[in-house]
Amino acid sequence: MNKKIESIRKGIWIIILALMLAGITAIPVEKELAFLCRVFPTGTFIGDWFDKVYTGILTIKKDYPFLSYGYDWLAFAHFMLAFLFIGPYKNPVKNRWVIEFGIITCLLIIPYAIMAGYFRGIPFWWRLIDCSVGIIGLFPLILCLQQIHLLEMELEKEKNDEAKI
Repeated sequence: MNKKIESIRKGIWIIILALMLAGITAIPVEKELAFLCRVFPTGTFIGDWFDKVYTGILTIKKDYPFLSYGYDWLAFAHFMLAFLFIGPYKNPVKNRWVIEFGIITCLLIIPYAIMAGYFRGIPFWWRLIDCSVGIIGLFPLILCLQQIHLLEMELEKEKNDEAKI
């Protein structure tokens, strides 16, 4: 049973750290884009895209700085979601629903990124990168859910064995 709990907790830590990292990177977006523009110069499809996004961020900062507040809330949402996973870290069986919630949201990233990205003019190749976030997140979550299911079966068997005594 301890190996299953350890495995579940490792998977949950991966999700928590990924969510925290995603939140942290939403805050200094201007500096990150400046860096990416240096790494991927214009004249390449990715460099041209980063340059366009960076120009947009600079325009927002200059003319509409309050719109950057949305990035602050994006970061906060990632932090909040990371804290949600403390429940299954403490008690995986009782808080299985959080893992199921995570799986559902990872799956929903795909249609959301495809549709919202289309309406916002995001290049298709970038939408696929966004979709990959959901696909990658599925792996530790599904492994956690499988381990929780095995743990539930083990606990049920122990409960039945105790009832026989």
